[in-house]
Amino acid sequence: MRKAALRRAWAPLIGLFWGALMVGSAQAVLPAATGEGDALPSLAPMLERVSPAVVNIATHTRVRSQPNPLMDDPFFRRFFNVPEQRGPMPERRATSAGSGVIVDAAQGYVLTNAHVVRNADEIEVTLVDGRTVKAEMVGMDSQVDLAVLRVKADGLAQIEIADSTTLRVGDFVIAIGNPFGLGQTVTSGIVSALGRTGLRLDGYENFIQTDASINPGNSGGALVNLRGELVGINTAIIAPAGGNVGIGFAIPTEMATNVMGQLIEHGEVRRGVLGVSIQDLGPELAEAFDVKETRGVVITQVLEDSAAAEAGLQPGDIVTAVDGRPVARAADLRNRVGLSPVGEQIRLDILRDGRAMSVLAIIRETGGSSADGEAVSRYLKGARVRDLRDGEIDYASSGVLVEEVERNSAAWRAGLRSGDVIINANRRDIVNLDELRQAVPDKDAALLLRVNRAGGVFFVVIR
Repeated sequence: MRKAALRRAWAPLIGLFWGALMVGSAQAVLPAATGEGDALPSLAPMLERVSPAVVNIATHTRVRSQPNPLMDDPFFRRFFNVPEQRGPMPERRATSAGSGVIVDAAQGYVLTNAHVVRNADEIEVTLVDGRTVKAEMVGMDSQVDLAVLRVKADGLAQIEIADSTTLRVGDFVIAIGNPFGLGQTVTSGIVSALGRTGLRLDGYENFIQTDASINPGNSGGALVNLRGELVGINTAIIAPAGGNVGIGFAIPTEMATNVMGQLIEHGEVRRGVLGVSIQDLGPELAEAFDVKETRGVVITQVLEDSAAAEAGLQPGDIVTAVDGRPVARAADLRNRVGLSPVGEQIRLDILRDGRAMSVLAIIRETGGSSADGEAVSRYLKGARVRDLRDGEIDYASSGVLVEEVERNSAAWRAGLRSGDVIINANRRDIVNLDELRQAVPDKDAALLLRVNRAGGVFFVVIR
């Protein structure tokens, strides 16, 4: 009786606390009544509405077994009377799990991470009601780590998409996904930070950081606000042992919807370039340029016949905003330009000789062929390479960009990674894909590559 009286006494205070904590989300968080009539807050009503839009993804891949190098040694085979291996190596079936979010129930579009479905031979989507359906790939973009799938099924539920630019540090968020292949799981936390970069050497980054538990298998799942609206796609964790330690990352919907639209329309992301080399402003450069601003992006080079040159941009210009949105560092400008559709006009606010002004630039797409690495050398099987576009990255102006490298391929084992720029092959400098082909006359010979990775140059031997 005494415990019941204490609960009744504390109930109004608990109600006031949760009411203040969840202001603006009363429709999402409805009270659940206890047996004694006391009201307790609950996320269950919102989750019951949202969870059917979050799916589990299983991928199946045929992996060819790697031969034992000793089997290639004739002396070893003769000594142990081992016959020579003839024909292709046997294959095994590898399975992995992840998560996805239904963003269009009518068309059956599912948004997930590119790394969840990359190299998959078969993709299966399991709905919250237990149904398992085949999924087809619509398009994938490794630079942002997003992919769009399509499923054909009746009675699909879709999630509402919120504007992630309205998020603030401290906002409550919920992560929904399929950690460790256990099945749909819900965890909660807050937005720990916004605009995180530097997790990868390549790609476009503008992550939401959260302390909501995100574990392996959560990739591609939903990060939602207390209204049940999608604000991000869970994508990465930082953990010494591969599990959750309270630091997880999600791709914001501002970026995800942009990429998703292009993948659905074109099957790929058609990125444009501005045609500039850039660096962060910083206090020392600000003092040298005699400007009060300490956050911005300095243009160090303007390429000829580029969108920047046509717009009248000059070396030394300081970009402070794009389309009215501030840019504090080079990654901000790179994201704004790289995620703008080709042909779109953007407005750049700049400081030139201390004077504020605005210029208009039309994003261009520069030509450049793309090919499977196997067409160049059998040791580049599993890699995709293309010409580096003018102004695409700030640490190299020419060469062959490695777009993708299949895990466990010869190139991967040798250390080649997505985002690397090949600048020399077999001791011959190259500036494009044609020159790379010319530098590799024998497709069956080992490769010596000189690679630029984020400004650091080193050699890679692939055999």
